[in-house]
Amino acid sequence: MSDRIFTAALLIIGDEILSGRTQDANLAYLAKWLGVQGIRLKEVRVVSDDMNAIGAAVNALRAAHDYLFTTGGIGPTHDDITVDAIAAALGVPVIVHPDARAILAAHYGDQLTDARLRMARTPQGADLIENPRTKAPGIRVGNVFIMAGVPMITQGMLAALDGKLEGGAPVLSRTVAAWTQESRAAATLAAVEKANPGAQIGSYPFWREGRTGANFVIRSVDPAQLEVVAGALLSALTDLGLDPVDGEL
Repeated sequence: MSDRIFTAALLIIGDEILSGRTQDANLAYLAKWLGVQGIRLKEVRVVSDDMNAIGAAVNALRAAHDYLFTTGGIGPTHDDITVDAIAAALGVPVIVHPDARAILAAHYGDQLTDARLRMARTPQGADLIENPRTKAPGIRVGNVFIMAGVPMITQGMLAALDGKLEGGAPVLSRTVAAWTQESRAAATLAAVEKANPGAQIGSYPFWREGRTGANFVIRSVDPAQLEVVAGALLSALTDLGLDPVDGEL
Protein backbone atom coordinates (compact mmCIF):
# COMPACT_ATOMS: atom_id res chain seq x y z
CA MET A 1 0.00 0.00 0.00
CA SER A 2 1.38 3.38 -1.04
CA ASP A 3 0.90 6.91 0.29
CA ARG A 4 0.66 8.10 -3.31
CA ILE A 5 -2.80 8.93 -4.55
CA PHE A 6 -3.74 6.78 -7.54
CA THR A 7 -6.38 8.18 -9.88
CA ALA A 8 -8.72 6.80 -12.51
CA ALA A 9 -11.08 8.07 -15.17
CA LEU A 10 -14.20 6.54 -16.68
CA LEU A 11 -15.15 6.91 -20.33
CA ILE A 12 -18.78 5.97 -21.01
CA ILE A 13 -19.30 5.17 -24.67
CA GLY A 14 -22.60 5.02 -26.49
CA ASP A 15 -25.17 7.00 -28.44
CA GLU A 16 -27.86 5.34 -26.32
CA ILE A 17 -26.54 7.10 -23.21
CA LEU A 18 -26.40 10.51 -24.86
CA SER A 19 -29.87 10.08 -26.38
CA GLY A 20 -31.39 9.29 -23.00
CA ARG A 21 -32.66 5.87 -24.08
CA THR A 22 -30.37 4.17 -21.56
CA GLN A 23 -29.34 5.41 -18.12
CA ASP A 24 -25.77 4.66 -17.08
CA ALA A 25 -25.56 2.44 -14.01
CA ASN A 26 -21.83 1.75 -13.99
CA LEU A 27 -20.50 5.04 -12.65
CA ALA A 28 -21.60 4.70 -9.03
CA TYR A 29 -20.55 1.06 -8.80
CA LEU A 30 -17.12 1.72 -10.32
CA ALA A 31 -16.49 4.70 -8.04
CA LYS A 32 -17.18 2.62 -4.94
CA TRP A 33 -15.14 -0.32 -6.22
CA LEU A 34 -12.18 1.92 -6.99
CA GLY A 35 -12.35 3.45 -3.51
CA VAL A 36 -11.95 -0.01 -1.98
CA GLN A 37 -8.91 -0.57 -4.22
CA GLY A 38 -7.35 2.68 -2.98
CA ILE A 39 -7.93 4.48 -6.29
CA ARG A 40 -9.80 7.77 -6.68
CA LEU A 41 -12.19 8.25 -9.58
CA LYS A 42 -11.35 11.79 -10.69
CA GLU A 43 -12.96 12.27 -14.09
CA VAL A 44 -15.87 10.93 -16.15
CA ARG A 45 -16.69 11.61 -19.79
CA VAL A 46 -19.47 10.42 -22.09
CA VAL A 47 -18.85 10.19 -25.85
CA SER A 48 -20.85 8.99 -28.83
CA ASP A 49 -20.13 5.95 -30.96
CA ASP A 50 -17.63 7.87 -33.03
CA MET A 51 -14.10 6.64 -33.76
CA ASN A 52 -12.43 10.03 -33.48
CA ALA A 53 -14.31 11.07 -30.34
CA ILE A 54 -13.48 7.81 -28.58
CA GLY A 55 -9.84 7.92 -29.62
CA ALA A 56 -9.32 11.52 -28.53
CA ALA A 57 -10.93 10.90 -25.14
CA VAL A 58 -8.95 7.70 -24.57
CA ASN A 59 -5.61 9.34 -25.29
CA ALA A 60 -6.38 12.34 -23.09
CA LEU A 61 -7.66 10.34 -20.13
CA ARG A 62 -5.07 7.56 -20.14
CA ALA A 63 -2.32 10.19 -20.08
CA ALA A 64 -3.91 12.15 -17.24
CA HIS A 65 -4.63 9.25 -14.86
CA ASP A 66 -3.12 6.02 -13.60
CA TYR A 67 -6.07 4.01 -14.93
CA LEU A 68 -8.76 4.49 -17.54
CA PHE A 69 -11.92 2.37 -17.61
CA THR A 70 -14.25 2.37 -20.60
CA THR A 71 -17.75 0.92 -20.68
CA GLY A 72 -19.84 0.10 -23.73
CA GLY A 73 -19.28 -0.79 -27.34
CA ILE A 74 -17.61 -4.21 -27.15
CA GLY A 75 -20.55 -6.40 -28.19
CA PRO A 76 -21.21 -8.51 -31.30
CA THR A 77 -22.89 -5.93 -33.54
CA HIS A 78 -21.48 -3.74 -36.32
CA ASP A 79 -21.83 -0.53 -34.28
CA ASP A 80 -19.69 -1.83 -31.41
CA ILE A 81 -16.56 0.07 -32.40
CA THR A 82 -14.80 0.64 -29.08
CA VAL A 83 -12.05 -1.93 -29.72
CA ASP A 84 -11.34 -0.48 -33.17
CA ALA A 85 -11.27 3.09 -31.85
CA ILE A 86 -8.97 2.31 -28.93
CA ALA A 87 -6.60 0.26 -31.10
CA ALA A 88 -6.39 3.16 -33.55
CA ALA A 89 -5.74 5.59 -30.69
CA LEU A 90 -2.93 3.37 -29.42
CA GLY A 91 -1.50 2.88 -32.91
CA VAL A 92 -1.83 -0.92 -32.91
CA PRO A 93 -3.85 -3.31 -35.09
CA VAL A 94 -6.93 -5.24 -34.02
CA ILE A 95 -6.46 -8.99 -33.75
CA VAL A 96 -8.62 -11.97 -32.85
CA HIS A 97 -7.11 -12.84 -29.47
CA PRO A 98 -6.45 -16.62 -29.45
CA ASP A 99 -7.36 -17.02 -25.77
CA ALA A 100 -10.57 -15.04 -26.23
CA ARG A 101 -11.46 -17.16 -29.25
CA ALA A 102 -10.90 -20.33 -27.22
CA ILE A 103 -13.10 -19.04 -24.38
CA LEU A 104 -15.94 -18.21 -26.78
CA ALA A 105 -15.56 -21.50 -28.66
CA ALA A 106 -15.83 -23.45 -25.41
CA HIS A 107 -18.89 -21.45 -24.37
CA TYR A 108 -20.81 -21.36 -27.66
CA GLY A 109 -19.61 -24.56 -29.33
CA ASP A 110 -21.01 -24.81 -32.85
CA GLN A 111 -23.08 -21.68 -32.16
CA LEU A 112 -19.98 -19.46 -32.38
CA THR A 113 -21.10 -17.18 -35.21
CA ASP A 114 -19.03 -14.50 -36.93
CA ALA A 115 -20.95 -11.91 -34.92
CA ARG A 116 -20.06 -13.57 -31.62
CA LEU A 117 -16.48 -13.96 -32.73
CA ARG A 118 -16.27 -10.15 -32.87
CA MET A 119 -16.16 -10.30 -29.08
CA ALA A 120 -12.73 -12.00 -29.33
CA ARG A 121 -11.24 -8.96 -31.07
CA THR A 122 -8.71 -6.93 -29.06
CA PRO A 123 -5.99 -4.38 -29.67
CA GLN A 124 -2.71 -6.20 -30.29
CA GLY A 125 -0.77 -6.78 -27.06
CA ALA A 126 -3.85 -6.80 -24.83
CA ASP A 127 -4.58 -9.08 -21.88
CA LEU A 128 -8.02 -10.45 -21.06
CA ILE A 129 -10.30 -9.74 -18.10
CA GLU A 130 -12.43 -12.66 -16.98
CA ASN A 131 -16.17 -12.36 -17.54
CA PRO A 132 -17.97 -14.87 -15.29
CA ARG A 133 -21.42 -13.82 -16.54
CA THR A 134 -21.38 -14.24 -20.32
CA LYS A 135 -17.77 -15.37 -20.88
CA ALA A 136 -16.95 -12.73 -23.54
CA PRO A 137 -13.86 -11.25 -21.87
CA GLY A 138 -13.02 -7.68 -21.04
CA ILE A 139 -9.74 -6.26 -22.26
CA ARG A 140 -6.73 -4.66 -20.61
CA VAL A 141 -4.16 -2.87 -22.74
CA GLY A 142 -1.62 -0.81 -20.84
CA ASN A 143 -3.52 1.24 -18.28
CA VAL A 144 -6.78 1.03 -20.24
CA PHE A 145 -9.52 -1.39 -19.15
CA ILE A 146 -12.18 -2.00 -21.80
CA MET A 147 -15.39 -3.30 -20.27
CA ALA A 148 -18.99 -4.06 -21.16
CA GLY A 149 -21.81 -1.58 -20.87
CA VAL A 150 -24.24 -4.02 -19.21
CA PRO A 151 -23.88 -3.39 -15.44
CA MET A 152 -23.99 -7.01 -14.24
CA ILE A 153 -21.27 -7.93 -16.75
CA THR A 154 -19.10 -4.98 -15.77
CA GLN A 155 -19.48 -5.85 -12.11
CA GLY A 156 -18.32 -9.40 -12.77
CA MET A 157 -15.27 -8.10 -14.63
CA LEU A 158 -14.42 -5.75 -11.75
CA ALA A 159 -14.70 -8.65 -9.31
CA ALA A 160 -12.11 -10.47 -11.38
CA LEU A 161 -9.77 -7.48 -10.89
CA ASP A 162 -10.19 -7.28 -7.09
CA GLY A 163 -6.83 -6.69 -5.44
CA LYS A 164 -4.91 -6.81 -8.72
CA LEU A 165 -4.38 -3.08 -9.31
CA GLU A 166 -1.78 -0.98 -7.55
CA GLY A 167 -3.44 1.58 -5.32
CA GLY A 168 -3.02 3.61 -2.19
CA ALA A 169 -4.91 3.43 1.08
CA PRO A 170 -8.62 2.63 0.66
CA VAL A 171 -10.95 5.58 1.09
CA LEU A 172 -13.13 5.07 4.17
CA SER A 173 -16.38 6.85 4.92
CA ARG A 174 -18.68 7.59 7.82
CA THR A 175 -21.97 9.47 7.89
CA VAL A 176 -23.35 12.01 10.33
CA ALA A 177 -26.87 13.31 9.65
CA ALA A 178 -29.36 15.87 10.87
CA TRP A 179 -32.76 17.26 10.06
CA THR A 180 -31.63 20.63 8.79
CA GLN A 181 -31.18 22.71 5.69
CA GLU A 182 -27.69 22.50 4.19
CA SER A 183 -27.22 26.26 4.44
CA ARG A 184 -27.56 26.20 8.22
CA ALA A 185 -24.70 23.71 8.56
CA ALA A 186 -22.47 24.94 5.73
CA ALA A 187 -20.09 27.08 7.79
CA THR A 188 -19.78 24.33 10.42
CA LEU A 189 -18.89 21.72 7.79
CA ALA A 190 -16.25 24.01 6.32
CA ALA A 191 -14.72 24.72 9.73
CA VAL A 192 -14.51 21.06 10.75
CA GLU A 193 -13.01 20.09 7.39
CA LYS A 194 -10.44 22.91 7.57
CA ALA A 195 -9.40 21.80 11.05
CA ASN A 196 -8.80 18.25 9.82
CA PRO A 197 -6.55 18.26 6.72
CA GLY A 198 -6.86 15.06 4.73
CA ALA A 199 -10.53 14.59 5.51
CA GLN A 200 -13.37 15.60 3.21
CA ILE A 201 -17.00 16.22 4.13
CA GLY A 202 -19.72 15.98 1.49
CA SER A 203 -23.25 17.23 2.08
CA TYR A 204 -26.21 15.36 0.58
CA PRO A 205 -29.65 16.89 1.21
CA PHE A 206 -32.93 15.00 1.11
CA TRP A 207 -36.60 15.74 1.57
CA ARG A 208 -38.82 13.24 3.36
CA GLU A 209 -41.98 13.27 5.45
CA GLY A 210 -42.39 16.96 4.72
CA ARG A 211 -39.00 17.72 6.29
CA THR A 212 -35.58 18.74 5.03
CA GLY A 213 -32.52 16.83 6.13
CA ALA A 214 -28.94 16.20 5.11
CA ASN A 215 -26.44 13.37 5.32
CA PHE A 216 -22.88 14.56 5.86
CA VAL A 217 -20.42 11.97 4.54
CA ILE A 218 -16.89 12.13 5.94
CA ARG A 219 -14.14 10.53 3.84
CA SER A 220 -10.58 9.77 4.88
CA VAL A 221 -7.94 7.10 4.37
CA ASP A 222 -7.21 7.14 8.11
CA PRO A 223 -9.74 5.33 10.34
CA ALA A 224 -8.55 7.21 13.43
CA GLN A 225 -9.08 10.54 11.70
CA LEU A 226 -12.53 9.42 10.60
CA GLU A 227 -13.43 8.83 14.24
CA VAL A 228 -12.08 12.22 15.32
CA VAL A 229 -13.86 14.14 12.57
CA ALA A 230 -17.17 12.37 13.21
CA GLY A 231 -16.96 13.30 16.88
CA ALA A 232 -16.07 16.90 16.08
CA LEU A 233 -18.93 17.20 13.59
CA LEU A 234 -21.47 15.70 15.98
CA SER A 235 -20.38 18.14 18.67
CA ALA A 236 -20.40 21.15 16.33
CA LEU A 237 -23.85 20.37 14.97
CA THR A 238 -25.16 19.93 18.50
CA ASP A 239 -23.76 23.38 19.36
CA LEU A 240 -25.81 24.74 16.46
CA GLY A 241 -28.94 23.54 18.24
CA LEU A 242 -29.44 20.55 15.99
CA ASP A 243 -29.95 16.94 17.03
CA PRO A 244 -27.44 15.05 14.83
CA VAL A 245 -27.21 11.29 14.61
CA ASP A 246 -24.18 9.10 14.01
CA GLY A 247 -25.32 7.38 10.83
CA GLU A 248 -27.53 8.01 7.84
CA LEU A 249 -31.08 9.30 8.05
